[in-house]
Amino acid sequence: MAEKKTALVTGASRGIGRAIAVMMAEAGYDLFLTALVNEGLLDELKNEIGARFDVRVWTSLCDAADVSDVLRLFEQIPRLDVLINNVGEAYYGLLSDMTADEWQHVIDANLSSVFYTCKAAIPAMVAHQGGRIINIASVWGESGASMEVAYSAAKAGVCGFTRALAKELAPSHIAVNAIAPGLIDTDMNSHLSADEWEGICAAIPAGRAATPAEVARMVRHVVEAPAYFTGQIVRFDGGMI
Repeated sequence: MAEKKTALVTGASRGIGRAIAVMMAEAGYDLFLTALVNEGLLDELKNEIGARFDVRVWTSLCDAADVSDVLRLFEQIPRLDVLINNVGEAYYGLLSDMTADEWQHVIDANLSSVFYTCKAAIPAMVAHQGGRIINIASVWGESGASMEVAYSAAKAGVCGFTRALAKELAPSHIAVNAIAPGLIDTDMNSHLSADEWEGICAAIPAGRAATPAEVARMVRHVVEAPAYFTGQIVRFDGGMI
């Protein structure tokens, strides 16, 4: 029997990450799942996946913005076929009100985390000449958002990182792509008032936010695409061009 492929999903305890974990389990992947602090939610997800799918699941608390944490995590992962960098953290407010520490925290959570996990994952992928890396970016990384300057800058960095790394790894048959979601119905957007939510939805040609499950389906499509599909930033925004 062929060995099952393995996938790592960071930030898997809720929202988009949780939906991606379920989708990858449905596709038959053994899973490594991480979260920063929500160990109880990770355990619940592990139990749910174990009850529904014939896959193995390992969970771990890990700060993906801490290189030491990431290195410890990868000591437990002998082989990795798919890396999905879902960790992210927003900051909503005027740039003039933001402290240097807050700026650095947003950059580290959204961009440095991608560097640390990719650097740790690449050697094993190169060794077996294959793999998929998918980074969860944002439409704001391409168009920018008022009151979210640091988040927009970090996600723009993720888009540039993705395009450049794809060129480095294509000769090793490793595809590197990013999904850039628009408005998604997650806790990250809970700061929006009902009027703000309605206004944003009105500006989306599809007329609504997407669900985490829809983002997960898009991720799976990209995972299953040929390796020739690489270096792409896939906007998933309901037509918000």
